[in-house]
Amino acid sequence: MLNQEQLTRWRLILGKDAQEDMARMSPAGCPLTSEQLEMDEALEAIYAGDSDQELSRDDWEAGKKTGPHSPVKGRSMPKVARWLDQIRNFFPKDVVVLLQQDAIERRGMKELLFEPEILAKVEPSVDLAAAVLELKNLVPEKAKAAARDLVRRVVEELRKRLETRFSQAIRGSIDRSEHSPLRSLPNLDWPRTIRRNLKNYNATVKTIIPEEISFFRRRHRQNEWNVIIAMDQSGSMASSLIYGGIMGAILASMPAVETHVVAFNHQDVVDLTEQCSDPVDLLFGVQLGGAEDYWKATSYCERFMHTPSKTLYILIADLYDTSPNEGRFVKKMEFLLESGLRAVTLLAISDQGQPSFNENLAGKLTRLGMPCFGCTPDRLPDLLAAVLKGQDLQQFAENVRLK
Repeated sequence: MLNQEQLTRWRLILGKDAQEDMARMSPAGCPLTSEQLEMDEALEAIYAGDSDQELSRDDWEAGKKTGPHSPVKGRSMPKVARWLDQIRNFFPKDVVVLLQQDAIERRGMKELLFEPEILAKVEPSVDLAAAVLELKNLVPEKAKAAARDLVRRVVEELRKRLETRFSQAIRGSIDRSEHSPLRSLPNLDWPRTIRRNLKNYNATVKTIIPEEISFFRRRHRQNEWNVIIAMDQSGSMASSLIYGGIMGAILASMPAVETHVVAFNHQDVVDLTEQCSDPVDLLFGVQLGGAEDYWKATSYCERFMHTPSKTLYILIADLYDTSPNEGRFVKKMEFLLESGLRAVTLLAISDQGQPSFNENLAGKLTRLGMPCFGCTPDRLPDLLAAVLKGQDLQQFAENVRLK
């Protein structure tokens, strides 16, 4: 038997259609407080009735629900601004992001993202930023500043989350074989220090008491590595492109790495490297949509591969090649990999699970030595470190899949 709190939770989950049935399950019925009724209204706005029924902007602004599956004919719906306030009051941030995404996908609210007052209220997320970028050519003049501000808020949060780790990956991986008397914790040579002090192990406290401490000499070498990021502009890659653009902007700010960022489809390859100083400008330079030609994109990027043994080629793509001859891309990659180039395909940069991709082409590239895998954003610095340290990228990809 459900207690009263559990009964209320199930009533909110199942919606108004379940009110009578839930009320019969308890002598006290299933009453909702005024706050719970408001929460119920916010959830009904998205999940009641036909989930595929799209609402027009006029429907939302007029507070009207139409369609044959409406649980209450002609029931009123909250205006979007009020609905956003409701869900922010009742739910934690991660749930608010999910509700916003469901509102876009289930209720056709994309056009409402272009109202300045709405954009100012939404909870920033990668999915919302991707939706704005996908529809940026449709944004009215009055909402362009608000749309860019939403993307900028997402970019700044992600950059803050990743920048330090990228810096640590580069600082910790570039060759620092020389030692120095300058004492700095980031330059501490842990393996050498431990080896030289094993004789000082103290059994009482069960630790090594170091007498000799070794430090690496910090070395600032320009363009130690060359990283080329080629981004597939198809609409399915929108969220991954946000992470790819941020990664490019972070790497471009580091003197030890020469960075190039390009975006491509079946017709054009656009060099976005000059926009790396502002990742928002870079992302707004991407034209989402269209088919893909990976041979054309890779051939363009080949001009930057001046030192193959010190070059990492990152292809962000789902590998659905629509060019007339997929085989020439495979041959191109075979030639480049034999020259010493290191390369990976990121099928998705996301926390959302298994991506959709062309398994046939992914298998061919993997057998050549170009691993293809989905990567969470937090693993990107680890990927860079693996390359700089000369680790096996196939093994790295396998470890990512296992986790």
